[in-house]
Amino acid sequence: MVVPIQIDDPDDPRLADYASLKDAGLRADEGAGRRGVFNTEGEVIVRILAESRFPMRSVLMTPNRVAGLADVLEKMPGTAAAYMVSDAVMQRLVGFQFHRGVLGCGERIAGPGFEEVAGASRALVVLEGLTNAENVGAAFRNTAALAGAGSAVLLSPSCCDPFYRKAVRVSMGHVLRVPFARVEPWPGGLGTLRELGFTVIALTPDPGARDIRTIEPGEVARPALVLGTEGAGLSEGAFGEAGLRVRIPISAGVDSLNISVACGVALSRLVEPR
Repeated sequence: MVVPIQIDDPDDPRLADYASLKDAGLRADEGAGRRGVFNTEGEVIVRILAESRFPMRSVLMTPNRVAGLADVLEKMPGTAAAYMVSDAVMQRLVGFQFHRGVLGCGERIAGPGFEEVAGASRALVVLEGLTNAENVGAAFRNTAALAGAGSAVLLSPSCCDPFYRKAVRVSMGHVLRVPFARVEPWPGGLGTLRELGFTVIALTPDPGARDIRTIEPGEVARPALVLGTEGAGLSEGAFGEAGLRVRIPISAGVDSLNISVACGVALSRLVEPR
């Protein structure tokens, strides 16, 4: 069992992985692999981290959380550390009001290429240019809930880091469960998905696109749903690689859906959850 170490100084170097998590610059730093680690928030996601394929580096908690995490501490490897700090030290350390009382730190590991991830999948969610971490996290949660086993997420090179703290939080930890990879070259890699037997489906509000309600369950084999940003939408290059353009009908006077909502609707219509 890993025994929590009491620390009273927020500047203690042992807590460096948790320092100033609110800093805007961390998003770019994490995209490049901030010290090769990532952070999780709250007990639920710390538990998911402890059971995931990603090595657990440490856990940080306030005293009132220790008893509830005894089973996690019992199973943590001897190479990991557990730190205990007061609420006041926690707030000063992370740089924002944090009341969940538990933070985790995991180590990044290299994953397979997109061809391998796609080859092992029956359904894909493909994201182009999403820089909003919450939307990326929501896509992972939707994929886990509405597709489940045999699904994966692919990202264009310009998408934000799925391991950014907010993305992990909004995903409810499913970033640590759902296979993912970046597609390079982009958008040419979408052609590789077609070669693997996927139907590449571009989601668009274009009224000329096919109404998703006309697609019968099971009609599309191995769907790869491609979604772009809420502003610019998909690039012409991505549209050019798609075999099918599909729209979700919405009321007059509304121009589009939030990307996470569109993702959920499309998955629920075109993919059978497992």
